[in-house]
Amino acid sequence: MTSLLEGARRLVARGSDLGGRIEALQSAVEAARGRLDDETVNQASEIVERAASRLRLSADHTVVAIAGATGSGKSSTFNALTGLELSAVGVRRPTTSWATACVWGSDGAQELLEWLGIPPRHQTTRDSMLDAASLVARSRTDHDMDGVVLLDLPDHDSTEVAHHLEVDRIVKLADLLVWVLDPQKYADAAVHDRYLAPLASHADITVVVLNHIDTVPADRRTTMLEDVRRLLDADGLRQVPVIATSARQGDGIAELRAEIVRRVADKKSTRQRIEADLRSVAARLNEECGTGKPRSLAAGRVQAMEEALAESAGVPTVVNAVDRSTRLRAGQATGWPVISWMARLKPDPLRRLHLDLGPSGRHLVGRARTSIPEASPVQRARVDAEVRALADDVSAGMTRPWADAVRRASTSRLDEMGDRLDRQIGATDLGVARIPVWAGAVRVLQWLLILAAIVGGGWTLALAVSGSLGDDSVPAYWGIDLPILLLVGGVVVGILLALLCRALVDLTARNRAATADRRLRAAVHEVSSDLVVAPVEHELEAFRTVRTGLDKALGS
Repeated sequence: MTSLLEGARRLVARGSDLGGRIEALQSAVEAARGRLDDETVNQASEIVERAASRLRLSADHTVVAIAGATGSGKSSTFNALTGLELSAVGVRRPTTSWATACVWGSDGAQELLEWLGIPPRHQTTRDSMLDAASLVARSRTDHDMDGVVLLDLPDHDSTEVAHHLEVDRIVKLADLLVWVLDPQKYADAAVHDRYLAPLASHADITVVVLNHIDTVPADRRTTMLEDVRRLLDADGLRQVPVIATSARQGDGIAELRAEIVRRVADKKSTRQRIEADLRSVAARLNEECGTGKPRSLAAGRVQAMEEALAESAGVPTVVNAVDRSTRLRAGQATGWPVISWMARLKPDPLRRLHLDLGPSGRHLVGRARTSIPEASPVQRARVDAEVRALADDVSAGMTRPWADAVRRASTSRLDEMGDRLDRQIGATDLGVARIPVWAGAVRVLQWLLILAAIVGGGWTLALAVSGSLGDDSVPAYWGIDLPILLLVGGVVVGILLALLCRALVDLTARNRAATADRRLRAAVHEVSSDLVVAPVEHELEAFRTVRTGLDKALGS
């Protein structure tokens, strides 16, 4: 856009922000593509490109296109303005589908003519024609026309399709449009419905000429001009001047020439043309985009959706498995070793789900997925409902195209949701890889108590066999022989310790389950943010970009 802005600075009066408005419309077009009507977006893109191209070309020339129907006298008007017989008229009219150009002041005009698509053989430089014919020096009037690129277009009502296409093409490019009507067909729908009415937004760059006024009786001329004015007002062209001319007699040509000279001298036509194009297409985009204010995703909606996703992903099942697995593992560590080994016969809830298998466990079992039960139809329906509710909530107030775009974005990656959630949950550190430190200490203590009981039992048995049990030589505490104290104390204390540790095991299991729940929901949040929230936010950002761009392009 650098050259665009340079062109804008050269072309546009100080204080105008035409280059910025073009850039804003371009941003809006890029963000609207694939979301709003393709035809409207393509038209806007074409206008942006055309405006940028025009701004890079000569700012000293104004393209004036003379258009009209067969027999309207537009070529005669063209010749009268140039003072040369450049365009054949009447029966001598050529069948070419190209426009004819006459340029006043050739410096910098060549690139503009190439952009207009005028072949060299249809280009004439006014200065060279005068010199070649050795005519008199240019008059002051000719100097006034410096910077004019005057185009004579083919008949817009011609039976040749190529003529229609050429007229339509040049009408989109010209800085100033001069429509030549004739008294016989000035109300023809072909010109009003196809060109004048659709260009109501371009009234500032339009001039209407009623030619052949000499063929109209003098007492009817005012009435006819009033009728033309009425038709133009109905087309939305209230400010467009109507000039009565007779190209054949020269009547009104000076007035038409003066109007063109005034427009060229103001050097506003090119800017007005571009501004009219911008306003017109931006208004169409604005109508389709709507004027609703961009909304943000409601935290409550996102939370409700993530709750449904967590349930469908089996987070409650995994949390429950963490609780039971912690109880099983801590119970094995802190239980009375004589019977706690039996807990090993019970399957570990986490390992049954193929979770917490260690760094190489999943590779060894050869499974890519966990064994968490798949979501039920009810759970899937709840997820769909919450995603739809989220999209409907954030798109409230938007036009149908945007609401549809948000809904499409919200569901665009739902097919990936199941596998992503399963992988994310499988990769989450559940915090159960190791038993608590206190449980490890209890395990050591339990085995010391078992060892004490074994020592005490063996010692007691040896004393009983030798008949020394109860002998004063055997150490005793509190009136109880030490061997018996070791035996009974090791067993009783071990059992009591196991019972007391159940409360700690319960607290640890609940804490670890809560930790796992937080981590799993964080994993669900990450997946939902990537697969649902981010696409929806992308659409909302696109809406904001379009809305901001259109507001600037429209100057609002």
